[in-house]
Amino acid sequence: MPITGPRAALAAAPPWSFFIGGALFHYLGPAFAVLLFARLAPLGVAALRIWSAALVLALWRRPWRTLARLDAGGRRTVVAWGAVLAAMNACFYLAIARVPLGTVAAIEFLPVIVLAALGARTARNLAALLAAAGGVYTLTGVRPAGDPPGLVFAFANAVLFAAYIVLAHRTARRLGGVDGLAAAMLVACVLVVPVAARQAAPTLLDPAVLAAGTGVGICSSVIPYVCDQLAMARMPRSTYALMVALLPATATVIGVGVLRQVPSPAELAGVGLVALSVALHRRPGPR
Repeated sequence: MPITGPRAALAAAPPWSFFIGGALFHYLGPAFAVLLFARLAPLGVAALRIWSAALVLALWRRPWRTLARLDAGGRRTVVAWGAVLAAMNACFYLAIARVPLGTVAAIEFLPVIVLAALGARTARNLAALLAAAGGVYTLTGVRPAGDPPGLVFAFANAVLFAAYIVLAHRTARRLGGVDGLAAAMLVACVLVVPVAARQAAPTLLDPAVLAAGTGVGICSSVIPYVCDQLAMARMPRSTYALMVALLPATATVIGVGVLRQVPSPAELAGVGLVALSVALHRRPGPR
Protein backbone atom coordinates (compact mmCIF):
# COMPACT_ATOMS: atom_id res chain seq x y z
CA MET A 1 0.00 0.00 0.00
CA PRO A 2 1.59 3.32 -1.04
CA ILE A 3 2.46 5.88 1.65
CA THR A 4 0.36 9.04 1.53
CA GLY A 5 0.02 12.27 3.47
CA PRO A 6 2.83 13.94 5.48
CA ARG A 7 5.02 10.80 5.48
CA ALA A 8 4.93 10.67 1.69
CA ALA A 9 5.88 14.35 1.49
CA LEU A 10 8.82 13.79 3.86
CA ALA A 11 9.99 10.74 1.91
CA ALA A 12 9.85 12.64 -1.39
CA ALA A 13 11.58 15.80 -0.16
CA PRO A 14 15.26 16.16 -1.16
CA PRO A 15 17.76 15.84 1.74
CA TRP A 16 19.05 19.41 1.33
CA SER A 17 15.56 20.79 2.00
CA PHE A 18 15.72 19.45 5.56
CA PHE A 19 19.10 21.08 6.04
CA ILE A 20 17.83 24.46 4.81
CA GLY A 21 14.83 24.25 7.15
CA GLY A 22 17.10 23.47 10.07
CA ALA A 23 19.54 26.23 9.15
CA LEU A 24 16.81 28.88 9.21
CA PHE A 25 15.69 27.94 12.72
CA HIS A 26 19.09 26.94 14.11
CA TYR A 27 19.89 30.55 14.99
CA LEU A 28 16.50 32.22 14.63
CA GLY A 29 15.34 30.65 17.88
CA PRO A 30 18.48 31.69 19.79
CA ALA A 31 18.14 35.22 18.39
CA PHE A 32 14.70 35.44 19.99
CA ALA A 33 16.21 33.94 23.16
CA VAL A 34 18.65 36.87 23.39
CA LEU A 35 15.65 39.17 23.57
CA LEU A 36 14.49 37.19 26.64
CA PHE A 37 17.71 37.83 28.55
CA ALA A 38 16.25 41.10 29.85
CA ARG A 39 13.61 39.05 31.71
CA LEU A 40 15.41 35.78 32.41
CA ALA A 41 19.01 34.69 32.97
CA PRO A 42 20.74 32.76 30.15
CA LEU A 43 20.73 29.43 32.01
CA GLY A 44 17.02 29.88 32.70
CA VAL A 45 16.37 30.37 28.98
CA ALA A 46 18.50 27.30 28.19
CA ALA A 47 16.45 25.23 30.65
CA LEU A 48 13.16 26.41 29.15
CA ARG A 49 14.46 25.53 25.69
CA ILE A 50 15.36 21.97 26.70
CA TRP A 51 12.26 21.32 28.81
CA SER A 52 9.81 22.58 26.19
CA ALA A 53 11.57 20.63 23.43
CA ALA A 54 11.61 17.49 25.59
CA LEU A 55 7.88 17.85 26.27
CA VAL A 56 6.97 18.26 22.60
CA LEU A 57 9.17 15.35 21.52
CA ALA A 58 7.90 13.15 24.37
CA LEU A 59 4.27 13.70 23.40
CA TRP A 60 5.12 13.05 19.76
CA ARG A 61 7.59 10.13 19.86
CA ARG A 62 7.15 8.42 23.29
CA PRO A 63 10.95 8.17 23.85
CA TRP A 64 10.66 5.74 26.78
CA ARG A 65 9.71 3.10 24.23
CA THR A 66 12.93 3.79 22.34
CA LEU A 67 15.01 3.51 25.52
CA ALA A 68 13.30 0.22 26.40
CA ARG A 69 14.14 -1.46 23.09
CA LEU A 70 17.75 -0.27 22.82
CA ASP A 71 20.66 -2.45 23.85
CA ALA A 72 23.23 -1.29 26.40
CA GLY A 73 25.44 0.34 23.76
CA GLY A 74 22.51 2.22 22.27
CA ARG A 75 21.45 3.51 25.69
CA ARG A 76 24.97 4.71 26.41
CA THR A 77 24.99 6.63 23.12
CA VAL A 78 21.64 8.26 23.89
CA VAL A 79 22.67 9.19 27.45
CA ALA A 80 25.94 10.66 26.17
CA TRP A 81 24.03 12.63 23.54
CA GLY A 82 21.63 13.92 26.20
CA ALA A 83 24.53 15.06 28.39
CA VAL A 84 26.09 16.84 25.40
CA LEU A 85 22.77 18.55 24.56
CA ALA A 86 22.39 19.83 28.13
CA ALA A 87 25.95 21.16 28.37
CA MET A 88 26.00 22.53 24.82
CA ASN A 89 22.79 24.52 25.29
CA ALA A 90 24.01 25.98 28.58
CA CYS A 91 27.36 27.05 27.11
CA PHE A 92 25.72 28.39 23.97
CA TYR A 93 23.35 30.72 25.83
CA LEU A 94 26.07 31.88 28.22
CA ALA A 95 28.15 32.71 25.11
CA ILE A 96 25.50 34.60 23.11
CA ALA A 97 24.66 36.64 26.19
CA ARG A 98 28.16 38.14 25.90
CA VAL A 99 29.32 37.70 22.26
CA PRO A 100 27.51 38.44 18.96
CA LEU A 101 25.58 35.51 17.51
CA GLY A 102 27.58 35.41 14.25
CA THR A 103 30.88 35.14 16.14
CA VAL A 104 29.63 32.28 18.32
CA ALA A 105 28.34 30.50 15.22
CA ALA A 106 31.69 30.83 13.46
CA ILE A 107 33.64 29.52 16.46
CA GLU A 108 31.18 26.62 16.73
CA PHE A 109 32.61 24.78 13.72
CA LEU A 110 36.33 24.98 14.49
CA PRO A 111 36.86 21.59 16.21
CA VAL A 112 35.30 19.79 13.24
CA ILE A 113 37.77 21.50 10.89
CA VAL A 114 40.77 20.78 13.12
CA LEU A 115 39.85 17.11 13.51
CA ALA A 116 39.40 16.77 9.77
CA ALA A 117 42.79 18.36 9.08
CA LEU A 118 44.51 16.08 11.60
CA GLY A 119 42.72 12.99 10.29
CA ALA A 120 43.39 13.63 6.59
CA ARG A 121 46.56 15.62 6.00
CA THR A 122 45.83 16.96 2.54
CA ALA A 123 46.60 20.32 0.98
CA ARG A 124 42.88 21.10 0.94
CA ASN A 125 42.49 20.44 4.66
CA LEU A 126 45.65 22.42 5.41
CA ALA A 127 44.13 25.39 3.53
CA ALA A 128 40.91 24.91 5.51
CA LEU A 129 42.83 24.89 8.79
CA LEU A 130 44.74 28.06 7.87
CA ALA A 131 41.49 29.80 6.89
CA ALA A 132 39.88 28.72 10.17
CA ALA A 133 42.87 29.95 12.17
CA GLY A 134 42.77 33.29 10.38
CA GLY A 135 39.04 33.58 11.01
CA VAL A 136 39.40 32.83 14.72
CA TYR A 137 42.27 35.26 15.11
CA THR A 138 40.23 37.96 13.42
CA LEU A 139 37.10 37.29 15.45
CA THR A 140 38.79 37.00 18.84
CA GLY A 141 41.20 39.86 18.17
CA VAL A 142 38.43 42.42 17.62
CA ARG A 143 36.42 41.52 20.75
CA PRO A 144 36.20 44.10 23.56
CA ALA A 145 38.12 43.51 26.77
CA GLY A 146 35.00 42.44 28.67
CA ASP A 147 34.31 39.40 26.48
CA PRO A 148 36.84 36.70 27.55
CA PRO A 149 34.22 34.73 29.55
CA GLY A 150 31.91 34.79 26.53
CA LEU A 151 34.68 33.47 24.30
CA VAL A 152 35.45 30.68 26.80
CA PHE A 153 31.81 29.60 26.67
CA ALA A 154 31.83 29.92 22.86
CA PHE A 155 34.84 27.61 22.52
CA ALA A 156 33.35 25.14 25.02
CA ASN A 157 30.15 25.15 22.96
CA ALA A 158 32.25 24.49 19.84
CA VAL A 159 33.80 21.33 21.34
CA LEU A 160 30.37 20.14 22.44
CA PHE A 161 28.93 20.87 18.98
CA ALA A 162 31.52 18.55 17.42
CA ALA A 163 30.45 15.83 19.87
CA TYR A 164 26.81 16.57 19.01
CA ILE A 165 27.44 15.98 15.28
CA VAL A 166 29.18 12.65 15.92
CA LEU A 167 26.54 11.35 18.34
CA ALA A 168 23.61 12.69 16.32
CA HIS A 169 24.87 11.11 13.10
CA ARG A 170 25.51 7.80 14.85
CA THR A 171 22.01 7.81 16.33
CA ALA A 172 20.39 8.86 13.05
CA ARG A 173 22.00 5.93 11.25
CA ARG A 174 21.13 3.51 14.03
CA LEU A 175 17.49 4.48 14.63
CA GLY A 176 16.69 6.06 11.27
CA GLY A 177 14.61 8.97 12.55
CA VAL A 178 13.91 11.33 15.43
CA ASP A 179 13.27 8.69 18.11
CA GLY A 180 16.85 8.87 19.35
CA LEU A 181 16.63 12.67 19.50
CA ALA A 182 13.49 12.47 21.65
CA ALA A 183 15.20 10.02 24.02
CA ALA A 184 18.35 12.16 24.25
CA MET A 185 16.31 15.31 24.88
CA LEU A 186 14.51 13.52 27.71
CA VAL A 187 17.90 12.75 29.26
CA ALA A 188 19.00 16.38 28.80
CA CYS A 189 15.75 17.52 30.42
CA VAL A 190 16.75 15.71 33.63
CA LEU A 191 20.45 16.63 33.56
CA VAL A 192 19.85 20.37 33.19
CA VAL A 193 17.70 20.59 36.35
CA PRO A 194 20.53 20.90 38.93
CA VAL A 195 22.30 23.56 36.86
CA ALA A 196 19.46 25.81 35.71
CA ALA A 197 16.30 25.12 37.73
CA ARG A 198 16.96 28.04 40.09
CA GLN A 199 17.32 30.54 37.23
CA ALA A 200 14.27 29.16 35.42
CA ALA A 201 12.03 29.30 38.51
CA PRO A 202 10.83 32.92 37.93
CA THR A 203 9.02 31.81 34.76
CA LEU A 204 6.48 29.95 36.91
CA LEU A 205 5.09 33.34 37.92
CA ASP A 206 5.30 34.95 34.48
CA PRO A 207 3.10 33.28 31.84
CA ALA A 208 4.34 35.60 29.08
CA VAL A 209 7.99 34.63 29.64
CA LEU A 210 7.02 30.97 29.97
CA ALA A 211 5.19 31.10 26.64
CA ALA A 212 8.10 32.92 24.97
CA GLY A 213 10.59 30.39 26.36
CA THR A 214 8.46 27.53 25.07
CA GLY A 215 8.42 29.13 21.63
CA VAL A 216 12.21 29.45 21.76
CA GLY A 217 12.48 25.75 22.61
CA ILE A 218 10.33 24.72 19.67
CA CYS A 219 12.17 27.03 17.24
CA SER A 220 15.64 26.20 18.59
CA SER A 221 15.56 22.52 19.47
CA VAL A 222 12.52 20.77 17.98
CA ILE A 223 12.46 22.10 14.40
CA PRO A 224 16.22 22.32 13.66
CA TYR A 225 17.19 19.11 15.48
CA VAL A 226 14.41 17.14 13.76
CA CYS A 227 15.54 18.60 10.42
CA ASP A 228 19.13 17.61 11.30
CA GLN A 229 18.08 14.02 11.94
CA LEU A 230 16.10 13.83 8.69
CA ALA A 231 19.03 15.30 6.75
CA MET A 232 21.69 13.14 8.41
CA ALA A 233 19.70 9.97 7.75
CA ARG A 234 19.57 10.79 4.02
CA MET A 235 22.98 12.24 3.15
CA PRO A 236 26.63 11.30 3.75
CA ARG A 237 28.34 13.00 6.66
CA SER A 238 30.79 14.71 4.28
CA THR A 239 27.92 16.31 2.35
CA TYR A 240 26.27 17.45 5.56
CA ALA A 241 29.55 18.93 6.79
CA LEU A 242 29.97 20.84 3.52
CA MET A 243 26.50 22.39 3.81
CA VAL A 244 27.27 23.43 7.39
CA ALA A 245 29.40 26.18 5.84
CA LEU A 246 26.18 28.14 5.37
CA LEU A 247 25.46 28.40 9.09
CA PRO A 248 27.95 31.12 10.17
CA ALA A 249 26.62 33.38 7.42
CA THR A 250 23.03 32.52 8.39
CA ALA A 251 23.73 33.43 12.01
CA THR A 252 25.31 36.73 10.99
CA VAL A 253 22.29 37.68 8.86
CA ILE A 254 19.88 36.77 11.67
CA GLY A 255 22.00 38.71 14.17
CA VAL A 256 21.69 41.80 11.98
CA GLY A 257 17.99 41.39 11.23
CA VAL A 258 16.69 40.39 14.67
CA LEU A 259 19.25 41.70 17.17
CA ARG A 260 20.69 44.66 15.25
CA GLN A 261 24.17 43.22 15.83
CA VAL A 262 25.83 44.86 12.83
CA PRO A 263 29.27 43.27 12.35
CA SER A 264 32.37 45.28 11.64
CA PRO A 265 34.35 44.64 8.43
CA ALA A 266 36.88 42.64 10.46
CA GLU A 267 34.13 40.48 11.97
CA LEU A 268 32.63 39.88 8.53
CA ALA A 269 36.04 38.84 7.27
CA GLY A 270 36.46 36.44 10.21
CA VAL A 271 33.05 34.82 9.65
CA GLY A 272 33.82 34.56 5.93
CA LEU A 273 37.14 32.82 6.58
CA VAL A 274 35.51 30.28 8.89
CA ALA A 275 32.72 29.61 6.36
CA LEU A 276 35.39 29.14 3.66
CA SER A 277 37.30 26.70 5.86
CA VAL A 278 34.16 24.60 6.48
CA ALA A 279 33.50 24.50 2.73
CA LEU A 280 37.09 23.51 1.94
CA HIS A 281 37.70 20.80 4.50
CA ARG A 282 37.18 17.12 3.85
CA ARG A 283 36.78 14.39 6.46
CA PRO A 284 39.06 11.35 6.39
CA GLY A 285 37.75 8.33 4.53
CA PRO A 286 36.17 5.33 6.33
CA ARG A 287 38.50 3.22 8.38
